[in-house]
Amino acid sequence: MNNQLDMETLTLPIELLNMVSNYFKREKEGDITARSCAAQYLKNFLIETSDGSYTLKSSVINGSTETMHTHHGAVEESIQKYIEPAKLNDKIISKDEIRILDTCSGLGYNAAATLDLWQSIPNNCKIKLDMVEISRETLAITLLIPSPLKSYEIIKKAVEDELFNEGFLSLKSEKKETPKNVDINIYCMDIRELIKNLLECKSSKAENVKSLNNDGIYDIIFLDPFSPLLTPELYTLDFFRALKQVIKKDGLILTYTSAAPVRSAFIEAGFNVGEGPRFGRKRGGTIASISAELISKDLLMEDERMIALSDVGVPFRDPNLNSISQCVEEMRSSERESLRNNKMKFASTVKTPIYLLKDLEDGRLKRRVLKNLHKMGFEDLNSPEFRYILCPQYMECVCGNECESFDNSRERINEMSNRLQIVIKKKEFN
Repeated sequence: MNNQLDMETLTLPIELLNMVSNYFKREKEGDITARSCAAQYLKNFLIETSDGSYTLKSSVINGSTETMHTHHGAVEESIQKYIEPAKLNDKIISKDEIRILDTCSGLGYNAAATLDLWQSIPNNCKIKLDMVEISRETLAITLLIPSPLKSYEIIKKAVEDELFNEGFLSLKSEKKETPKNVDINIYCMDIRELIKNLLECKSSKAENVKSLNNDGIYDIIFLDPFSPLLTPELYTLDFFRALKQVIKKDGLILTYTSAAPVRSAFIEAGFNVGEGPRFGRKRGGTIASISAELISKDLLMEDERMIALSDVGVPFRDPNLNSISQCVEEMRSSERESLRNNKMKFASTVKTPIYLLKDLEDGRLKRRVLKNLHKMGFEDLNSPEFRYILCPQYMECVCGNECESFDNSRERINEMSNRLQIVIKKKEFN
């Protein structure tokens, strides 16, 4: 893969990526001090988080930037958002082998936190860890930053070996050997391409994927790209459908984002979804599994309503798993506009669905909410139609139709969405 393509695809500052590329080019040309000089220069970009580990800022896209991790603690975020909700501790103790896919592995904190926990527990469990990162420059940064965990040295060694084999660097300085029961594969490629190759490998035993878990089935997937704002192509319905084919039925997918299009894409792809930990952020992350029993905390009631009834729940789409960010975002914007214009979903403005069946005091908010209702052909917040649509969210039937109860967020969201369409169709015929 062309290095320039890596830089264009990634959302780290181009100045930083160019620096990394240039220093390692100097190393290949014989400058044995290049790596230490690069580490010194990197300090201009590093941001120390509250737990002493470091993160980096993204490049500016659409006038905004993000850090790769929360300021509350980069490593602690890995532990609380990924390791703990994955119940990795229990899996290590109870299983002979765990297979983990670490997507957009970045600086390798999720992988290191996984190995740190594994090494702290007496066990006979084998860890198979596939790390996927599209940018060689980002992987190379792993070799330049201070190690936040003991197991980070294992990750550094694996990264160095991979980049050395690919000819990106020419010296080996990392000494920590990979433990006997740990198998680390590092892939410098678009995760979508890897998943497509993996699915081909499952069906035809293609040889273009290097020893990627024989049956192609993972216990855990860490989904850790930049946000849907910056990388919507890695949060699409089509990508999640592909992930469903490589995750075990009792497996878990974990991501830090709570974005409605991400959660709706999981649901439409056939996953159950729940609320993840909030660590360092206003909203909890998202946990997805084929098995409803593995979701311990449902989504908030207002989130269920917004996904089911408003255009904010329209998922990102990428039918061929090869679209760029702009195209993915444009497709979704077009679909949202069509649904609003055809009065199939509420506009997400003023979050109208969360006020249904509530008494709002007269004021600007009520006027805006009612205006949104009237556009959809509804007259009142407390109409019997809304009791019917929202009934799935209540333990006992509130609409008078003796409705059954629904056990989880996925069932409630799907049922509310269906009921909205039933009501809309009735209005069309009247």
